[in-house]
Amino acid sequence: MRILVQTEPFDATALMQGFGAGAGAVVTFTGLVRDDDGLVALEIEHYPGMTEASLTRHAQAAAERFALSDVLVAHRHGRIAVGEPIMMVATAARHRREAFDAADFLMDWLKSRAPFWKREIGAEGPRGWVVAKDTDEAALDRWTNPQ
Repeated sequence: MRILVQTEPFDATALMQGFGAGAGAVVTFTGLVRDDDGLVALEIEHYPGMTEASLTRHAQAAAERFALSDVLVAHRHGRIAVGEPIMMVATAARHRREAFDAADFLMDWLKSRAPFWKREIGAEGPRGWVVAKDTDEAALDRWTNPQ
């Protein structure tokens, strides 16, 4: 398991070297800063130590829940421009369904609950802090309250 929280861009190809050796399925997801409504960048803040510990606990929970053989979570902080990678999740499991579900589970948690604070920056300057949307909460809720 690898948890990375860093300011510099990450190289997804390099991070995947040797990842999931012996697994039957590997799933990766890389999130990019979207060009929404004139957005120029995101500024992401976090509390060092607390953030890594929280990400590690959740990655371990995913590994147990979905029988993963490997997990990678990389997340950036600081100023990140539109089009740049903001985060990456990789999961490795014996079967594809577990790998896909685990990646989805991790992404839903990262989007709504991970201890990062995001502020939008437009051409005019800072706009405001990003809050989880109802759809983000509903996506997370399906893992704790299955129908």
